[in-house]
Amino acid sequence: MITLIKPLLVNITILFSFTFNANLFFPFQSKIPLTKKQKVIYGLIGAFGALLCMFYPIETLGETFFDLRMIAILIITLYGGWLSGAIVLIVVCIFRYVLGGKFILIGILVSIMAFLVGIVFRKIPKRTLPLFLKGSIIVLSYFVIYITILYFTVQSLALSFYLIYFFAFYLTFMALLFVIDILVRINKQFEEMVYMDKLTTIGQLTASIAHEIRNPISTVRGFIQFLSKDTNDDQFKKFSPLILEELDRTNSIITNYLKVAKPEPFQVVNVRLDEIINDCVQLLRPLASYYNVTIEIEHTAPYYIRGDEQHLKQAFMNVIKNGIESIKGQGTVLISLQADYFKNTVEIKIKDNGKGMTQEQLKHIGLPFYTTKTKGTGLGSMVTNKIIREMNGAIEYDSELDKGTTVTINFPMLSGKDIKN
Repeated sequence: MITLIKPLLVNITILFSFTFNANLFFPFQSKIPLTKKQKVIYGLIGAFGALLCMFYPIETLGETFFDLRMIAILIITLYGGWLSGAIVLIVVCIFRYVLGGKFILIGILVSIMAFLVGIVFRKIPKRTLPLFLKGSIIVLSYFVIYITILYFTVQSLALSFYLIYFFAFYLTFMALLFVIDILVRINKQFEEMVYMDKLTTIGQLTASIAHEIRNPISTVRGFIQFLSKDTNDDQFKKFSPLILEELDRTNSIITNYLKVAKPEPFQVVNVRLDEIINDCVQLLRPLASYYNVTIEIEHTAPYYIRGDEQHLKQAFMNVIKNGIESIKGQGTVLISLQADYFKNTVEIKIKDNGKGMTQEQLKHIGLPFYTTKTKGTGLGSMVTNKIIREMNGAIEYDSELDKGTTVTINFPMLSGKDIKN
């Protein structure tokens, strides 16, 4: 028994150690695509971890080499893609060939199968299934292939070995999935802390000067309106509406700055989310018609959350309006609501088929002063992100150039008992 458990514990320690080391090199992210450099580095780290596992196989099993290198191949392929997985696979296969023995081809075959299983399940969207269920399906699918290969090629080993080995394999694989998921969330929380710190900094700077700027603007606007009534200057009459429009736009920008710096207090109550979305859509339909855009809503049931109705409307209208304005020519903004009963959250997706954004632009959405519009200030997205986060929500952007953008917003969902209270 000890001869089985000891090398397995060493293998498990190696895999967890290399997982945390990989996160130190390039923190795990859920939405940002990996660069080729990152994929190569992940592949090399995974290959090194797999090699160390192969240095500590389970002994006293004849010419067989049982270890947990297949977990490294599976995990790296699932998260890093085919390039990272292929690097691990090639290194493992070469080293297995060097080790020799009559089961060389079997050792290489089970490694290739791990790579292929990782490729197949990588194509399944991450949110399709809960992590526990998806991980179990992956590892059990691989077990079917692995055990079938062993049954026809390797002489029968003790039942206790199979039970311990595959149980350790399952637990280690599932634990690594959950560890990576936790690391992704921790990295995201850290980014949000940095983001909120930037908002606080910009708020402190703008609050100190916004009021001083607003007062002379109001004075100038009043004088322009007064003078335009009695003047005989045609040029002044021609351009005064444009001047007033720009002054109003400046005043609007200052108002948005102040909302970031000194937001109005929230009146948090139980609100029905689908009704808020419907109200926002009705208010924005005239703008959508002007841009030749259709707004469609998909939802199946009423969903309740805790939030401030007016601030929520402001946030949703900012996102929908951005979607409308991103479309050149005829297009559609699709809004869908869906509950995730495993996480007890409600998800709002706002998808457009507009011009989209590059991955570099996507990284900066919501940052102070960043915008992709020619006349934008970036404050709309900044205020939206701030409102959603302060109501315990989360917002993510996914976009592809010339194909459109999808904004995903999640809020904790109220149960029937909480709604009544």
